[in-house]
Amino acid sequence: MEIREYTEDDRDTVVRMRNLAFASTGEPPEKLLTPGTFGLLAHEGGQALGSLLINDFAQHFGGRAVPMGGVGGVVVDPHARGKGVASAMVDTALRRMRDQGQALSVLYPTVPALYRGRGWERAGVLERMTFPMDRLLMSPKATHRLATRRATKADLPDVHAAYLALASTVDGLLDRHEPTFQPEKLLDLDVATVVHDADGVLRGYLTADRLKEGLKVHDLVGADLDAQLTLLAELTSWAGVLDKVDLRVLDPAFTGLLTSQAVRFDMSTNQWLLRVVDLPAAVAARGWPNAAGLKGGAVDLDVVDAHAPWHAGRHRLVVDDGEVWLEPGGSGAVVLQARALGPWFTGVQSTHALRRAGLLTGDAPLLDQLVAAPGTPRLADFF
Repeated sequence: MEIREYTEDDRDTVVRMRNLAFASTGEPPEKLLTPGTFGLLAHEGGQALGSLLINDFAQHFGGRAVPMGGVGGVVVDPHARGKGVASAMVDTALRRMRDQGQALSVLYPTVPALYRGRGWERAGVLERMTFPMDRLLMSPKATHRLATRRATKADLPDVHAAYLALASTVDGLLDRHEPTFQPEKLLDLDVATVVHDADGVLRGYLTADRLKEGLKVHDLVGADLDAQLTLLAELTSWAGVLDKVDLRVLDPAFTGLLTSQAVRFDMSTNQWLLRVVDLPAAVAARGWPNAAGLKGGAVDLDVVDAHAPWHAGRHRLVVDDGEVWLEPGGSGAVVLQARALGPWFTGVQSTHALRRAGLLTGDAPLLDQLVAAPGTPRLADFF
């Protein structure tokens, strides 16, 4: 079996396997590869065995965007299943992501056992909440309702800046950098509203699509209370036409503090798994706001990772004067399995939980102090 990068010449083969695996219907993509992506194709004896795609992303943790490879479209042709094709492709993808400087990797698992066996673990959620219109109508009103209008091409830099201002404060959200993300696509959406003050300064935006089953909201981002409530009022303007709105949750504070959620509500959740591809690089790239309040210290780690041998072994995690870094050496007093790295790095699990799950041995309160933060990491983009 050989694994290589696929090209546009492989389009029909890859699309056929994806359609078969995911029961896809509709028009095939115009291009197999888009800017900021690359794909792998496994083949043998002239026959395609499977493929996967990696997106060039960066994901916020501690206020800084960490380079991340978003893995998607992992498929194996039916005749090749059970022969280690997916495992071989994922192992190759790990090496490629490391070579490209992607210190983390995230995926939405259809077969969790495969990815857990390669070091990925649950780290966060992508959530959508369904709001009945009567509940939206009960929401508070803006004290000073701001002006709104349809977004234009000239607004795109300010729209992205507004998104980044929010995303940098919510662990897990992507930075949506170009060329992987193409800002002008926002203008193709059914709803692309910007809210601005009397001086024309953009204070937030709303994007959504009108589907047969209702309004599907992608982003609702406001810099302050009046901006958020002004955009919320636009959603309530659909009363009489729609009986519910499907809202993607970027900022849980908005849905939790500014809307009239019922005691029981409908929520759809996609779990995503994260893997640390290169631990020293990930530690160097992450923001560590809690380190400023620590007097310093170190933890001696022994990382057990058969599929990423470049960072396996003994390291010292050092905290000094608000800075955090990883250096070789130490006693290896705290043993971390590969699957423990993601949940610790994101802050979604404490060392106590990892110890109970058999993924960590030893005592390391400093690890918990570094990543302690409210909320569950979340993504707002599916791939």
